[in-house]
Amino acid sequence: MRTERAFDAGLAPRVAPPRSIPIRKIPPELRRRRKVFTGDPVWHRRLLRRLREDSQFFRSTVQASFALLCIWIGVEFYLFTRWGMSGGSAAFVARPPGAEGFLPISALISLRYFTLTGIINAVHPSGLFILIAVLAVSLLLKKAFCSWLCPIGTLSESLWMLGRRLFGRNLTLPRWLDYPLRSLKYIIMGFFVWSVARMDVPDLVNFIYSPYNKVADIKMYLFFAGIGGTALLTVIMLIFLSVVIRNFWCRFLCPYGALLGIVSLLSPLKITRTKTSCIDCGLCTKECPSGIHVHEATRVWSDECTGCLACVEACPVKDTLAMRSGARSRPVPGWVFGVLVAGVFVAVTGLAVVTGHWQNGLSRAEYQRRFEQLDSPLYQHFRGHVPQYGPND
Repeated sequence: MRTERAFDAGLAPRVAPPRSIPIRKIPPELRRRRKVFTGDPVWHRRLLRRLREDSQFFRSTVQASFALLCIWIGVEFYLFTRWGMSGGSAAFVARPPGAEGFLPISALISLRYFTLTGIINAVHPSGLFILIAVLAVSLLLKKAFCSWLCPIGTLSESLWMLGRRLFGRNLTLPRWLDYPLRSLKYIIMGFFVWSVARMDVPDLVNFIYSPYNKVADIKMYLFFAGIGGTALLTVIMLIFLSVVIRNFWCRFLCPYGALLGIVSLLSPLKITRTKTSCIDCGLCTKECPSGIHVHEATRVWSDECTGCLACVEACPVKDTLAMRSGARSRPVPGWVFGVLVAGVFVAVTGLAVVTGHWQNGLSRAEYQRRFEQLDSPLYQHFRGHVPQYGPND
């Protein structure tokens, strides 16, 4: 409501800005037109207009679409696992390759192996292409995978929004606590990257073609399907913290997001503020889910920026805050940015499909044999060490 009054009256809302500075009025010619999407009687034209003009509605649509895709993959994987655990008596459903997107460590090892040998392994090839797609999005379009496509990011955002609705606000941690906690995800990321980087080709081959790696997605599913008390309590605690603190998992613990944030520093596109027309209302900083002081920056370089465009949507002054490739370049509309995010991801994963690197090389008969052997020590992972296995394992 306060934001709408600011748009209508050309004044900043009566909220104390993040720093004590005078707030200027918006000249009539610079006021952003208030967006109303109820005028057109034709529903699909209203929908298309809102998708084109409301970046947050468009982003929510993309998030929901990708979440539904992940749910579909999950259902298919459940049916595939049910077939395997039944000894083949249940109806067979093919394993969905998209499940490999939930094996980031295996994908990182596959990427290391590919860079050293040029070989795309046949165990988890789609995981490799999904990782490349995510890195490509981050390199070109900031850390936009996290805020536009990632199902965990979508869940995290939904939880803190629920918390804000229930309690009226989210808890903001003091800087002395926020900075050390944010370093945790970089420490975790550093450990994984260092562990993979020190592996030579024989080590990589030993892991990639191990019985454990071949069923890593199945083991992960079974872990969550039969989750124990300690693990369940941990998940419940993370959910609770995500309700009261914005993006708790993403901000403090996600090593994947830490890696993408570092890569995103090279992105040519950045949120850019025009100082001459900025009225210093602080709305952009208030709306930023990553807590970035957007109102103080000329260009946002932070590795925490996810390209969600919430700050751009909140700005009441026309063309003052925008995603741009340079300080004087033309702004990238929200719908164009979203199409690029989804387009890059689909293009890279689509390349895997058309080149025959989407499905893995494990046959139905091999999966049936491995399901029967899942309790064998060959399929365990002891503190990062792969058990010795033979050519027929």
